[in-house]
Amino acid sequence: MKVLIVSLYFPPAGGGGVQRPLKFATHLPTLGIETHVLAPDDPKWIHADPELQPPTNAWIHRARYLGPKGRRPAEELHGRRGLDRISRQVRLTGRRFLLPDENVSWNLTAIPAAVRIVRREGIDVVLTTSPPSSVHLIGAAVKRATGVRWVADLRDSIVAHPHRRAERLAVRTKERGEAAVAGLVARNADAIVAVSEAIAEETRGLGPKGPVVTIANGSDFDDFAGLPYERGERFRITHTGSFFGKRDPRPFLTALADSGLDVTARFVGDFRTADREWAEKLGLGDRLELHPYVPRRRSLELQRDSEALLLLIPDAGGRGKGVLSGKVFEYLAAERPILASVPPDGAAAELIEETGAGVVAPPDDPAAIADALRGLVERYEAGALDGTPLSEEWRDKLSRRARVEELAELLGSLT
Repeated sequence: MKVLIVSLYFPPAGGGGVQRPLKFATHLPTLGIETHVLAPDDPKWIHADPELQPPTNAWIHRARYLGPKGRRPAEELHGRRGLDRISRQVRLTGRRFLLPDENVSWNLTAIPAAVRIVRREGIDVVLTTSPPSSVHLIGAAVKRATGVRWVADLRDSIVAHPHRRAERLAVRTKERGEAAVAGLVARNADAIVAVSEAIAEETRGLGPKGPVVTIANGSDFDDFAGLPYERGERFRITHTGSFFGKRDPRPFLTALADSGLDVTARFVGDFRTADREWAEKLGLGDRLELHPYVPRRRSLELQRDSEALLLLIPDAGGRGKGVLSGKVFEYLAAERPILASVPPDGAAAELIEETGAGVVAPPDDPAAIADALRGLVERYEAGALDGTPLSEEWRDKLSRRARVEELAELLGSLT
């Protein structure tokens, strides 16, 4: 069997969105599936990771990227006033009305490239993985042109976005565009894969023609091999990853300030300027460390060499309950205690409690977060804060390879 994975995010691009398609491309060939990947030559993404290499056992194809570069509009507008702000807003407005997203122009080169690859290589199944949702237009177009089977992989909802403010005209316009893509996926995809059961249930509500299965992200335990933990002279809790939309560090920072605990909180990745300025007013001093984006290997080193890890998932009007991000599985693989500031009745909280990997506190309750942090610090000071190694049963269940085996089974059923 031969599969073509189409992804906007792939090395040398960096960030969390790269890992799922990268691991698919790494493990599928070991299961006897000839794997091809179509990705941009340069996605102009905000993060690049030159240390992250594509797998050598997959065929990597590139199509020229014609879209706009990755930007953070909120950051670009922060602190700007008057005509300066208006002119910047004007420059940003056009991309907001590209439908269904600003990356859709990549399809101009990606669709003909994908058609050529399918015909030349005898591809059996095309798998498109989003975000961005416009990548699924490639799958639909290639299926129509060649008759190849098409699987749509949804890493985020294509129906409702948890981080948007729906009252904005540009947002409503984008969501109408994404709704059109959702309908296209439902009507034409031979199968749909969702990263969480919440997204799967939402997608089943569209009446899809093919099966909808949940294949969650997985834990890459081997990625942490050889990375040591050494007890710090001071308790260190580390958060890795970007902040955008409704993801909010402020409840945790408030908890840290109010607790008076002698703790170093490390945020590795992108910290918004507004949050940085707000944090400075708390007077946390050396209890707060802000690190810029780092390559993934360095991020893993910092995770392992921490007393605890901080997971933040907002409630987002109830949508956060179904979020089971790749960060959850990465933290589980790091095998350090997790302070999960997440919806207590959500999927992330359930998994962390089932595995015994950490403690849970509501994301909007600084007092509860402070209590959870205090408990971890007390265990650390008593010399009782050990790692959180998972049982072999859990390791097998959560491993990335196990998840790719589920995908391989689905692909085989279609051919």
